[in-house]
Amino acid sequence: MAKQNVYIDIFAGCGGLSTGLLKAGWTGLFAIEKNADAFSTLKYNLIDNKAHFLWPDWLPVQACDINEVLKKHAQELKALQGKVTLVAGGPPCQGFSMAGKRNKDDQRNKLVKSYIKFIKYVLPEVIIFENVHGFTVNFKNKKGTKQYSSYVERALKRLGYKTMHKIIDMSEYGIPQNRKRFILVAMKSHSPKSVFEALYNNRETFCSLKGIHCQTSVYEAISDLEKSHGTKPSPDSKGFQAGVYGPVQSGYQKLMRENMDANKEIPDSHRLVNHRKETIELHEILLAQAPIGKRITPSDNIIPGLNRRGVTVLNKDGQAPTITSIPDEIVHYSEPRILTVREHARIQSFPDWFEFKGKYTSGGDRRKKEVPRYTQVGNAVPPLFAEQIGLAIWEVLSSDGTE
Repeated sequence: MAKQNVYIDIFAGCGGLSTGLLKAGWTGLFAIEKNADAFSTLKYNLIDNKAHFLWPDWLPVQACDINEVLKKHAQELKALQGKVTLVAGGPPCQGFSMAGKRNKDDQRNKLVKSYIKFIKYVLPEVIIFENVHGFTVNFKNKKGTKQYSSYVERALKRLGYKTMHKIIDMSEYGIPQNRKRFILVAMKSHSPKSVFEALYNNRETFCSLKGIHCQTSVYEAISDLEKSHGTKPSPDSKGFQAGVYGPVQSGYQKLMRENMDANKEIPDSHRLVNHRKETIELHEILLAQAPIGKRITPSDNIIPGLNRRGVTVLNKDGQAPTITSIPDEIVHYSEPRILTVREHARIQSFPDWFEFKGKYTSGGDRRKKEVPRYTQVGNAVPPLFAEQIGLAIWEVLSSDGTE
């Protein structure tokens, strides 16, 4: 196992971070993801089709809980010390998110301790930790405050790491959405600051070489996926229509469609929603009357009968709001409908060869166990950003200077 290019992806989701690291030239050792739906997508794309992971014999190639891995395979993990360059990934963000029901008692918050334990066992040279902006905001309770980002940094420093974090807006890195994320880099023998400097300083050259703009518009991202280009029966859902490819209209679309069969008419997961008549009428009113690109809520009293927590009509010339697991919060810029999974994936910078598995949506109690396609996309790290930070780490590790 070559040390200088091997990483482990923990809390891997459907594989957004790993897809970017693959493009940046890294080799995966294995990925840990608890949810079977998300892991099936990762497995199909990165294990079955790309053979991206070396995968040790002692770990089953299946969905698994990080705490089970820590419990059953402590010795195998400790034996990886000195053999793994990078551990990437952050615990599920829902308990920290300012957009959701922020909850200091969310069981998922405890996975931060599991994360630190994993790092303590493996002791990689470099760590990338990604989470929502709210990860830096204190939880207040009777005992005072608890800031998880400070806890993580203190724990890593005790393990001998230098750390630095930034809140990064991914819309500055070619991603067509305003997505602010907490990014922490920790290194043993190099400067994390150098990684952030390389990431920022290289972005224009990176985007230029990819044939895209550092700020990509929604129109540049998804105009070739408009329903107006035509529809055909959905290949994976009886009773649904799917959009077909229109002509490439931007460098971003060309990039997303790289390595695709020129004869493929229907993009993966581009199933159109079967909206009720009233829903289409609501969307038509939103397109006609709602402020473009601005989130509105029922309490704004702009649209009568608005029954959603909040909704944004996309500004085709700007960036989308943060893609989440709730698809009905975004309405297409010119068509009276919500976006398809593929359109969400485009805005998240997943290449079109990346196919999503499992159900499209889920509801009720099933949401506690299932992670459908929309949620897989919304929870992911944008691959185009992951590629850039993967390259920045390469650059710093390849330099002679240490700090």
